[in-house]
Amino acid sequence: MLNQNGIKHYLKWSFCFLSEGLTKRRTVLLFIIGFLISCGVNFSKPLLVGSNHNFKTIQSALSSAKDGDTIFVYSGVYVENTILVNKAVKIIGINRPILSGDNKHEIMKIKSDNVLVRGFLFRDTGLNFIYDNAAIKLDSVKYCTIEENKFINNFFGIYLSRASNCIVINNELEAFQTKETYSGNGIHLWQCREMTIKNNKIKGHRDGIYFEFVKRSEIEGNSSQSNLRYGLHFMFSDSCRYYNNYFTKNGAGVAVMFTKNVDMSNNIFEYNWGGAAYGLLLKDISDSKILRNQFIKNTCAIYFEGCNRVTTLENNFLENGTAIRLMANSMDNLFTKNNFIGNSFDVNTNSTKSYNTFESNYWSEYKGYDLNKDGIGDIPFRPVKLFSFIIEQNRPALILMRSLFVDILNVAENIFPSLTPKTLMDSKPKMTKYL
Repeated sequence: MLNQNGIKHYLKWSFCFLSEGLTKRRTVLLFIIGFLISCGVNFSKPLLVGSNHNFKTIQSALSSAKDGDTIFVYSGVYVENTILVNKAVKIIGINRPILSGDNKHEIMKIKSDNVLVRGFLFRDTGLNFIYDNAAIKLDSVKYCTIEENKFINNFFGIYLSRASNCIVINNELEAFQTKETYSGNGIHLWQCREMTIKNNKIKGHRDGIYFEFVKRSEIEGNSSQSNLRYGLHFMFSDSCRYYNNYFTKNGAGVAVMFTKNVDMSNNIFEYNWGGAAYGLLLKDISDSKILRNQFIKNTCAIYFEGCNRVTTLENNFLENGTAIRLMANSMDNLFTKNNFIGNSFDVNTNSTKSYNTFESNYWSEYKGYDLNKDGIGDIPFRPVKLFSFIIEQNRPALILMRSLFVDILNVAENIFPSLTPKTLMDSKPKMTKYL
C-alpha cells in the first residue's frame, strides 16, 4: 500500500504527460482511475428504497450498501425493527417518508462515522426508561449530520452519546407528554465534543436541549418552547457557547449547572412563568459571560447560586417578577451596562452583605438627579427593596405586595438603610437607558 507521499508522486508523474498527445492523455487517465481504485477510493452509487424500487426496506439497502453510497428512500410508511446504520452512507428521504417505531422500539441507531440523515419524519418510538429509546441514536461516532427531519411523538428525539464533530441542524421536534417522568429530551447530548446544534425547533419535551459532560460545543439559532422542564439544560459542560436562541413558555428557560467558561449571548428568554420558573438558572458556575440577552416577563430573569466571576453585560430586563435573584454564596460577579425596566423587583438577595459589583446600569426605578449633566446619577441607587429582602426570607409575604404599608417600609429603608445590603448598590446609575 502506497503512503500519501507515494500517491502524490504518482499523480504528479501522471499529469506531466497530459500535454503530450491525445493517446497519452487517455492512457494516463485510465492509469489514474485504476490507481485510485487500487488505493481504495470508492465511487458512490445510489440505492433506491420504496414500493416501486429494488429495495423495500431501508435495512435491506444498508445490507447491500458500501461506504460512500447514497440511499434514497421514497415516500411511504416504513415500520422496521431498529434500523442499524454501521456504514458511512447518506440516507435521504424523498417527499418526507415516515419511519415509525410503532410505539415499541427505537427507530434508527447510527454506529458509523460520516453518516448523513435528511428529509424524514420519525414518529412513535417506544417508551423505555432503561435504554432511553430515541428516534435517532448516535453512539460513539464522529462527523455525522442530522438535518431537515421532523420528529413527532417520540420519547427522546435525537440522542448523541460519546460523539464528536457532529451537526444537528434544521430539524423540528414535538412531543405531547404532560408529565416529566414520561417524557425524554428533544436533543440529548452526553459526553460529546465539538458539536453544533443549530436552527432546530423543539416543543413539548422534558428538556428541549440537554447537555451533560459536553465540551467546546455551540448551540445557535434554536427555538425551544413549551417544554416541561427546561428549554436548555447544561450539566458539567465547560467551554460551550449558546447564542441567538429563543426560549419561551418552558418550565424554566435555561439551567446551567456545575460548569465554567460558558458564553451566553444574544438569546431571548420570555414568558417562563411559574412558582419555580426562571429565564436563566445558574448554579455553581464560574468564569462565564451573559451578554446582550433579552429577559422579558419571566417570574425570575436570572437566579444566581454559588456563582463566581460571571459578567452580566448589556442585557435588557423587562417586566420580570424579579430581574436578578442573587444568593449570598455568589461572589465577584459584575453587572454593568444593563437596562432594568418595569420589573417588580430589580434585585433580590438573602444576605445583608454583597461581594458583587453593580455599576453603570440603567434603573427605571431610580429617582435621583444629574446636576452636572454627565448622564450619571449623582447619588447611588440601591436596587434591593426592604420588601424584597423580607420575601426572600419568607415567600408567603408576597401576598402583601402593592400594599401601602409595604411602600412606606421601602421608602423608609431607602432613606435609612438598616437591613438591606449597604454594599449592594450602583454607584454610577445611568440616567437614560442603553439602546
